[in-house]
Amino acid sequence: MPDLSRRSFLAGAGVTMAAAGLSCSSRAISASIVQASRLQSPFQIAVITDEISQDFDHACRVAAVEFGMQWVELRGLWNKNILALDAAEIAEARRILTKYELRVTDIGSPLFKVDWPDAPQSKFSPKRDQFSADFTFKDQEHVLDKSIELAKAFQTERVRGFDFWRLDNPGPYRKAMNAKLQEASQKLGKQGMIFILENEMACNTGTGAEAAKLLAAVPSPHLLLNWDPGNAAALGEIPFPNGWDLLPKNRIGHCHCKDTVMKAGGGYEWAPVGKGVINWAGQFKALKAMGYRHAVSLETHWHGAASPEESSRQSWAGMKAALQAAGALA
Repeated sequence: MPDLSRRSFLAGAGVTMAAAGLSCSSRAISASIVQASRLQSPFQIAVITDEISQDFDHACRVAAVEFGMQWVELRGLWNKNILALDAAEIAEARRILTKYELRVTDIGSPLFKVDWPDAPQSKFSPKRDQFSADFTFKDQEHVLDKSIELAKAFQTERVRGFDFWRLDNPGPYRKAMNAKLQEASQKLGKQGMIFILENEMACNTGTGAEAAKLLAAVPSPHLLLNWDPGNAAALGEIPFPNGWDLLPKNRIGHCHCKDTVMKAGGGYEWAPVGKGVINWAGQFKALKAMGYRHAVSLETHWHGAASPEESSRQSWAGMKAALQAAGALA
């Protein structure tokens, strides 16, 4: 079928089966298609589903059937932050994951994406998109408990979090922040879980250099880094190899994949993966060489195409090419 695209063929196959009146379940139909499209990689190749669509079923179908993934990262579903899902919505999400034979890399929680108490208000806190999350510092114990509950429900041992909105001078508060991160890590550890802290350009740990300092200051074995080269690049760091070389490789537990370009007048803007400044083929090759086996998750962020889905499709094409160039995808 050289004249048919992969997507049109799969769509046509679904129509043909329906027209034939086959009695097998929708799960069996989708499973047969999903199995035919699976990727082979040493990494857990994933996508944050709300970067494709807030329609969770549709996002999972794109991830599993079109992209060939076996993993997804959960942050927002049906225009709700994951922490706002009720019991029925959690059950429906689990049903959809089973339908497409997808597993969950982590709970994309907004944990500690808040202002640090008694510090000056961060210039980032009132302006940032928090993905339908609106919590204060006083809510963080609830956020952590709910994240643990969700991790159990979705059968993952990893919870993503941050280290508070970025301050011009975090020094006076850094020791107390680190103690809070240590405390949360220990609580997760008692549940057999891991806190994966993302370097986020709007938070106090944004670059590889800052992440290396944080990991040294918070030695908990239950705290690992969600390495995000795109966020590091947004702060002006060359994430690979410069930022990468500073990181303790045994403390990397997750990786976000997006890309950025630097604007002529200063600042940055997001780009499709492979069209920005990040050497993703080199980064994937380095991850493979160190024996990394955890998630590499597409976090599109770039919205330059006709829709979030199409933007993610184009970014996935660049990510896939980089994985192949690194020998990390068959």
